[in-house]
Amino acid sequence: MPKGRHGLEFEVMEGWERLPEGWSFTEVAGVAVDSHDRVYVFCRGEHPLIVFDKDGRFLDAWGEGMFPRPHGIFIDHADRVHLVDCGDHTIRTFTTGGTLLRTIGESGECSDTGFVPEVSPVQYAGGPFNQVTNVAVLRDGRMYVADGYGNARVHRFDAEGNLEFSWGEPGSAPGQFNLPHGIAVDSAGTVYVADRENSRIQLFSPEGGYLRSWDFVNRPDDIFIDAQDNVHVAELGFRSGVREAPHFRLMTSPPHGHDPIARVGIYDPDGAVQCLVGGEEEVLPGNFIAPHGLWADSRGDLYVGEVTVASGAAARLAPFTPPCFRKFTRSG
Repeated sequence: MPKGRHGLEFEVMEGWERLPEGWSFTEVAGVAVDSHDRVYVFCRGEHPLIVFDKDGRFLDAWGEGMFPRPHGIFIDHADRVHLVDCGDHTIRTFTTGGTLLRTIGESGECSDTGFVPEVSPVQYAGGPFNQVTNVAVLRDGRMYVADGYGNARVHRFDAEGNLEFSWGEPGSAPGQFNLPHGIAVDSAGTVYVADRENSRIQLFSPEGGYLRSWDFVNRPDDIFIDAQDNVHVAELGFRSGVREAPHFRLMTSPPHGHDPIARVGIYDPDGAVQCLVGGEEEVLPGNFIAPHGLWADSRGDLYVGEVTVASGAAARLAPFTPPCFRKFTRSG
């Protein structure tokens, strides 16, 4: 059981989820928990959105045939489910039962950033969206969006879904991005952006003013901030085996002093380590291959989804099938 300097402990719960017979996640892009501690798994299998109760019992599934490329998920204080589809360039908002409430972005239409798959990386910042990656929603309905694979931008929308302003451009200087992948907002309104291929989290004011950078994280994929402002980070690390591609500026080796392993880091708002979950042997219970999405419930239990197919791990480890979703119970 990994233990942090502040006494946090987590124990992996293998086989917690009870999928219907013959069902598979394939791989899990994101996970979120509602106000009743129901767990929503956004995956790339036949059933994109699968819901479990707090004990792992299957409750519901919806979204079949709707999502070209599931990516991010956020559940707001009113239990509205916001689903980010990087393949469709949209963010769609649903009820917990799957009724569509709103769509932001034009389905299948992307902004011009000079990004061309298999040809060219992002050349300049563009408007919403180009392979949008994640969203964070405030209690007043405003939204911060990481616009990510095909852009280098953060956008803020008002509660009606109107664009207020954007910031960022491609690069590695403060305020620039190389694949803004995850996003979260703490109780003070500070915006945390997982600048994945610069292997850092950048912190901004609510208006997009640069504050500081956490340079100790390992290719952060996703960020979840709980009610106590504990900052949970899914860190992809440098061993996932993602192929190099001409349309991405991937960081293929860790910066000096970085631990290359995939992990989940839990930090306080000052960046002090509370707990690091994960170890060297990627296939052992409690360790990670490619953590991509995470959330914690009201008890502090942790749910982590992994992209074991997109990372190449499923093919590399065959015939062994690596897990792509796990629960960790918290104590301490």
